[in-house]
Amino acid sequence: MSRVFIIAGEVSGDTHAAGLMRELKSLDAATAFAGLGGPRMREVGGNGIENWLEDSAVLGLWEVLKHYGYFKRKMNETLAAIAQQRPDAVILVDYPGFNLRVAKAIRKRFKGKIIYYISPQVWAWKKGRIKTMAKVLDLMICIFPFEKPLYEKSGLRTEFPGHPMVDRSKALRKNWQREHHLVGWFPGSRANEVRKLFPTMLDAARAIRLAVPDVRFAVAAATEALAGEMREMAEKRGMPEAKQWIETGTVYDLMQRAEVGAVASGTATLEAACFGLPYVLVYHVNWLTYTVGKMVVRIKNLGIVNILAGRDVVRELIQHDLTADSLAREMADLLLNDERRRALVDDLSGVVATLGEGGSYARAAQIVIECLHA
Repeated sequence: MSRVFIIAGEVSGDTHAAGLMRELKSLDAATAFAGLGGPRMREVGGNGIENWLEDSAVLGLWEVLKHYGYFKRKMNETLAAIAQQRPDAVILVDYPGFNLRVAKAIRKRFKGKIIYYISPQVWAWKKGRIKTMAKVLDLMICIFPFEKPLYEKSGLRTEFPGHPMVDRSKALRKNWQREHHLVGWFPGSRANEVRKLFPTMLDAARAIRLAVPDVRFAVAAATEALAGEMREMAEKRGMPEAKQWIETGTVYDLMQRAEVGAVASGTATLEAACFGLPYVLVYHVNWLTYTVGKMVVRIKNLGIVNILAGRDVVRELIQHDLTADSLAREMADLLLNDERRRALVDDLSGVVATLGEGGSYARAAQIVIECLHA
């Protein structure tokens, strides 16, 4: 039996960690899990997994600083739990602000394997950290093909089993026709994202109607709580009809129904690409977070689709470039310009093809088992 301590701090990490955990269980039914994560991980690992997503999934420097006391306490509790339980492996899933600190703190005393699953995007903001990671990790399992050579240069064993979204999109795919002139709004899964983006989407909807009179809108809310907030925003904006646009738990359906969409920067942008949705990336955060980010980010593009392609495939409306007018112009053009829309779908398909053919979680689990027995 293997004992695994696993940590994820965001909704996407909870999903990917749970997929990996299921495959590890299928290889060794006696595998026991403990750690921090969310509801999907608890379904697999049971009560040993603490659901902390409501507090851990904060975005931005300012938001993290406001929660400093909480994160310091959770760090101390986590290090104490690892020291007491002495698992065979600690698996860290994305969430670098917390997880890289865990790895550095336990390396000298911990005798098991330290495995990172889903590389933090240090290639975007601090490549120098790769050398540090090589000193404290035993294995990196990445989900983008260009990451493997970056880590291997440092001497860190790195494997690319494919991207899990390939399997997920295949499982969720439905043979629907896209609905004519339906715009999908995807304002994100965090409350602070929604508060920044959804009002702009509401204002853009008014302008889009002037260019495309028969346009319709649908909004994907990550939770019922966020749906409630968005209904209040619509009321305050003088658009009570917008309350009828809001759907909960249908994000992947809407990505397949909508003719075009606007998607908050993050995991959802790759999900949209996997479903072939022509979209515009939108991003707006606290000014301090944006200012610091501009100082440290070393890459041209924010969206992973553009990074994978090495060129501008998806239009990015970031911070001051994101206004109701700019968003309305992009949405209207995508709706009315059939050639642009078809070309974007073809480009998205080409990018997704670089992510593997499926079976990512199973291959990642096999890699973990091999590392444990090495």
